[in-house]
Amino acid sequence: MMTRRPNVVIAIGIALAAALTLIAAWVMAQMRDDALANARASAFNIALLFERDTARNFDVYALSLQAVIDAIDDPRLAALPADIRQSVLFDRSATAKNLGAIFVTNAAGDVIYDSGAMPPRKLNVAGRDYFTAQRDSPHLGLYLSRPFIPRDGPANATIGLSRRLSNPDGSFAGVVVGTMRLDYFRQLFSDVDIGTNGTVAVLLADGTLLMRRPYVPAMIGHSVAESTLFQRFERTQPSGFFSVGPVDDVRRWFALRRVDGYPLVFGVAIAAEDIYREWRVRAWIIGTLTALLDASLIALAVMFTLQLQRRVALEAELREQAGTDALTSLANRRSFETRADHEWARTRRSGMPLSLALFDVDRFKLYNDRYGHLAGDDALAAVAHALGAHARRAADCAARYGGEEFVLLLPETGEAQALALAEKVRAAIEALALPHAESPNGVLTVSVGVACTTQSVFADWRALTDAADAALYTAKRAGRNRVAAWLPAATTDSRDTGIARGSG
Repeated sequence: MMTRRPNVVIAIGIALAAALTLIAAWVMAQMRDDALANARASAFNIALLFERDTARNFDVYALSLQAVIDAIDDPRLAALPADIRQSVLFDRSATAKNLGAIFVTNAAGDVIYDSGAMPPRKLNVAGRDYFTAQRDSPHLGLYLSRPFIPRDGPANATIGLSRRLSNPDGSFAGVVVGTMRLDYFRQLFSDVDIGTNGTVAVLLADGTLLMRRPYVPAMIGHSVAESTLFQRFERTQPSGFFSVGPVDDVRRWFALRRVDGYPLVFGVAIAAEDIYREWRVRAWIIGTLTALLDASLIALAVMFTLQLQRRVALEAELREQAGTDALTSLANRRSFETRADHEWARTRRSGMPLSLALFDVDRFKLYNDRYGHLAGDDALAAVAHALGAHARRAADCAARYGGEEFVLLLPETGEAQALALAEKVRAAIEALALPHAESPNGVLTVSVGVACTTQSVFADWRALTDAADAALYTAKRAGRNRVAAWLPAATTDSRDTGIARGSG
């Protein structure tokens, strides 16, 4: 099939290249999905670690504040000396890492106990949100304040963790508040690998930014509640999503987690550029190799196709040479017999007439003896050219039958048409005026015998050829240089099996 249709090889090569490209594209797509899956898992794990570490530390802070409340509620506290009372109130708070000073205030907001000084510093915190929130909400529990920026700059930004103090009748008696520097979160974020453009942040539940990495001091205490990112988190509480950062407009994958029991939200964001950087390198390598393989496949297919085309052309040429007479360029006898078999079968099926004309060069042996074999070859080539010039239909077959004999097979041609065409060929050969001193005509001539299937019922094309040969013999006996048609006659001589109508 490939030798008959060489272009099929190119089609197969293109199909293989397309299949290879699709496989490479699928592999690269899977690698891209894997890169995102790994980034998501990493972001969620980091957020989970932050959540657990913070929850554990805040639990310690809450217990420290509760210990102060328990000590204040003990009626024996007031009878203790000041230094022992200070130790009893704040000894457990010393174990809370990153917890700053603890204050105890009265209902007016005045500090009455101070873990950092004795006697307490003269402070009033009545205007702080951690005081007003406890005052206005009897059942608030532990409250985390908004960050307050000290005079020495945002590097020492602090939040307050407060609990309510109540009188026996439930009325407000003040607060216990512990301060915590936000540098705790900065240290927590410092050792994680989030890529070149990744971010980590912790926010209050209302969207107030407490800490961010990369550190932007001016952002501490600012709200991002109106950002698309935070609103999306508030609205859908997704497990993770791509979004643009509210600070720098970089597209990242965000993993957000709430801290259980506390109004805190951790956000870990890995930039899309960092997620897909290694994948892009691998995809470029795979894509380049795939393109080279595709190009190689197609190039090899083209080269193979060209070789096949050359082979097909060579085989066609060899077949033509095998079926062509080298001297006259007409079909040789083997090719003629193959063609005759085909046309005979077609004639049997269609019922159309089939005619055959047999040509013989007159006195050719004498011509060779006088002019030489080279001149004889030239003469045969000239006769063949004249014969081939009249076999113009695709179905006609002009062939060298042997020696100086030629044959013309005429499918779908009746006797009269065949005789007329044979006469034209005979006249054309005589008109060549090739000198022949041994011929009465002075020039080279041919005799022709014609037979047609309309004249009789022939067993096969060989019988038709025998009939044309008999007519040729009749033409020669009648004086040569003429055309004779075969007619059935009751005779047993193989050379005289019919009578001929001749012209010449």
